[in-house]
Amino acid sequence: LIMLPAMWKWTCLVSHLLLSTTVSPLGRQQPPHPKRPFITFTGEQAEGNFNHLVVDERTGHIYLGAVNRIYKLSSDLKVLVTHETGPDDDNPKCYPPRIVQTCNEPLTPTNNINKMLLIDYKENRLIACGSLYQGICKLLRLDDLFKLGEPFHKKEHYLSGVNESGSVFGVIVSYSNMDDKLFIATAVDGKPEYFPTISSRKLTKNSEADGMFAYVFHDEFVASMIKIPSDTFTIIPDFDIYYIYGFSSGNFVYFLTLQPEMISPPGSTTKEQVYTSKLVRLCKEDTAFNSYVEVPIGCEKNGVEYRLLQAAYLSKAGAILARSLGVGPEDDILFTVFSKGQKRKMKSLDESALCIFVLKNINDRIKERLQSCYRGEGTLDLAWLKVKDIPCSSALLTLDDNFCGLDMNAPLGVSSMVRGLPIFTEDGDRMTSVIAYVYKNHSLAFVGTKSGKLKK
Repeated sequence: LIMLPAMWKWTCLVSHLLLSTTVSPLGRQQPPHPKRPFITFTGEQAEGNFNHLVVDERTGHIYLGAVNRIYKLSSDLKVLVTHETGPDDDNPKCYPPRIVQTCNEPLTPTNNINKMLLIDYKENRLIACGSLYQGICKLLRLDDLFKLGEPFHKKEHYLSGVNESGSVFGVIVSYSNMDDKLFIATAVDGKPEYFPTISSRKLTKNSEADGMFAYVFHDEFVASMIKIPSDTFTIIPDFDIYYIYGFSSGNFVYFLTLQPEMISPPGSTTKEQVYTSKLVRLCKEDTAFNSYVEVPIGCEKNGVEYRLLQAAYLSKAGAILARSLGVGPEDDILFTVFSKGQKRKMKSLDESALCIFVLKNINDRIKERLQSCYRGEGTLDLAWLKVKDIPCSSALLTLDDNFCGLDMNAPLGVSSMVRGLPIFTEDGDRMTSVIAYVYKNHSLAFVGTKSGKLKK
């Protein structure tokens, strides 16, 4: 179900959103405003959940990724076009998919769960990736959802075998004089030999071009990708990196992740599995992915640790918030939602916190870590490289803010956590989503909760 107040044309939230009571800065609930009429759209009941939603910032048209369907809606939620994506005969054990070669596994009618939905503004097309056939993507014309292309004949065309809706995140990097790039980050579901967890792909102008979704660079030794070593699964059998959010800023692309890690609790001789939230950073122009760095992020208030990332959104600081943070109004600010603790990924505790990070502060921490590693201090310190525990190598060079790595000291992890500034906590109704923007110099955040409430 999608619901929109009649006065909101461009802000769309997927879920069972209800107009909730307003929370004052002191945490007291204020009387609810009189109910306003909502515009609603309900899909066919047999389809199951809606998965993703994007809004064309030029036209206000809404594109909705669902199970077996892509919808194009007007700004007042009237259906303009529908495109079917499934179901079809498939088996998740078929690799390559049976559309490429015969598969001996039994085929059954299988739903196509939308896993990624992106607008490619430059070429006026929609990139819609699903769960069928190990995760292939369609390129659809924005006007009428006509299928422009559906690459499936190369191994690069299969993005991920995971059929969960939130398992893939993509960021488009656009250029004026050359083909764009698509950075794709995905859970690999125990198949690191098939799927890179992060890669950069070519977005060719021709949707049926042979090079569509090919790696930006690939030779015998180096490629535009990061693969999780198979050795990692001997230590953490269910290891995977879950991508919550992604964006580009300046010369870099960023992904916010949740990943398991084995730690030794204080006073214990045995290790236990916890989840750590990490920000991953890559240079846009780094074809060999030597610039990969990840840094743990979290939040703390009144002695309570909030470490399980639920959602995030990039915004500008705005003049008023900027003054209190000591940054400029155009500086990038990350609004993040964390739930309490580190131990439950699938069943997070209801206690949660809304926290903000100044992106420049995170970049400064990464720069410090790069400088120390290139002085030969410590190890690469990545949880999923702990099998090897590779020491840093020293090199005489000056690192500036846009340093993109060499074919050494990569991929690199930051050991110390960057802490966000907690600005709101909720103990009973876990916050699960957030958007933010600047209005008349004020920073506003909208938060969605587990029970379907909307807090401003």
